[in-house]
Amino acid sequence: MAVIQSQLTATLLTSIVAAVFGSLQIGYHTGNVNAPARIIEEFFNVTWRSRHNQSMPDHSLTFLWSLSVSIKDFGALLGSLGVKCLADYYGRRNSILIVNILSIISACLMVSSKSLQSFEVLIMGRLIFGLFCGLAMSLNPLYIQGVSPTNLRGAFATLNQVSFASGILLGMVVGLETVLGTEDNWAMMLSLSLIPAVLQYLTLPFCPESPRYLLINQGKEEQAEKALQRLRGNPNIVLQELEEMKEEATNSESGVTIREFLTKRRYRQPIRLVLIINLGSQLSGFNAIINYSTKIFDKSKFDEAKYLTLGVGAVNVAFTIVAFFLVERAGRRRLLLTGFLSLALCNMMMTITDSILHIVPDVRSLHVFVVFFLISSYEVGPGPISWFIAAELFDQSARPMAMAFTSMLNWGGKFLLALLFPPLLKLCGPYVYLLFMAMAIVSFFYTLFRLPETRGRTFDDIAAEFRGSEGILLRNKTNFNTFST
Repeated sequence: MAVIQSQLTATLLTSIVAAVFGSLQIGYHTGNVNAPARIIEEFFNVTWRSRHNQSMPDHSLTFLWSLSVSIKDFGALLGSLGVKCLADYYGRRNSILIVNILSIISACLMVSSKSLQSFEVLIMGRLIFGLFCGLAMSLNPLYIQGVSPTNLRGAFATLNQVSFASGILLGMVVGLETVLGTEDNWAMMLSLSLIPAVLQYLTLPFCPESPRYLLINQGKEEQAEKALQRLRGNPNIVLQELEEMKEEATNSESGVTIREFLTKRRYRQPIRLVLIINLGSQLSGFNAIINYSTKIFDKSKFDEAKYLTLGVGAVNVAFTIVAFFLVERAGRRRLLLTGFLSLALCNMMMTITDSILHIVPDVRSLHVFVVFFLISSYEVGPGPISWFIAAELFDQSARPMAMAFTSMLNWGGKFLLALLFPPLLKLCGPYVYLLFMAMAIVSFFYTLFRLPETRGRTFDDIAAEFRGSEGILLRNKTNFNTFST
């Protein structure tokens, strides 16, 4: 079936922007805690002293701060478990609106922790915000891909990562002592995520539900057609997409249980692809750099390491924008291969420069360049694509479960890396980056031999490759577009 190239409409653009307000909040609370860490730790200490008339032991303070930072990722792991239930029962758009309540509740708790003199309230707020993260970062791609035309699907899904990266940079800037990262204003800093949360409630309710959900999941053809008409504007495109969705509906099962998801042959290869791509993305070294960039730059003897960390945030945003423009031109597969190969090279260079830094101090500038290159390599491919590739590889009935699986892998990888990177660095020294290099190489070769190009292909066309390959090695299929670009 020939695909008519859809044009951008005001309703479509509003729907995408309204959805990514959620990822902006997530990025903001990822980037805003690093700079004021010492000030918030002092708040913990003062609170403890007011209760027990003595300072908190150093090891307890370290543990509490680590718990405060990492509990968001743990909460996200738990939140991922609810994606399928919400998405299938309430729909894509309404589910995003429901989970946005969690963000507002968590922000209110974090802000009130200072006036209540309770670090427990702050930690609870971070945990609830983590639940929001695990749900929103899966529901957003589901909704975005459900309303997007085939020719713009990857670019709009990448906007979710652009918004997330922009939130990280915004959080880094606002968290500086020269802005709001001060003893008096840190609670106010935590409240700013309420702005995009409220904006989402002012915009998303007026956007259409995913037509694909309305037709395939609910069987509401008339409502799906009305939603498509608002999103596309062109009657010819609406008719063509309706036919494509009906065809997918005939090939989709009414429901997929967890057992069926894990055991059906048509899902085995997509599951392996999602597993390898997401682990390769999360264990590529990117999260270690994002979490510990200031310490890495301090080791390089840079006086203003925090401003180099801002540079990391800026590069992060810049290359998510590059990915936005490239993903529909170069394709998912080519960007993933380029990204994983570049990440492997960067981690090898990180090992070399970090090993000789104390011997040749002048190599520190190269060390910083490698850090920036690693960030750009991640965001130009593995970063954004790992979040939405599952939605393209699975059929409609399995898609929410696949996105929940993606979310668990992503947040689980972040949580484990935040927990294990410091002891691994102490144990292995600079050679810890070789572990990341090995993971990137494995992901490169698996992507090279197993991932089809999904650019410009309908969901049913992609799913048909896996339906038709039950028991057959994918690379042996003559019509399988594994090597197309």
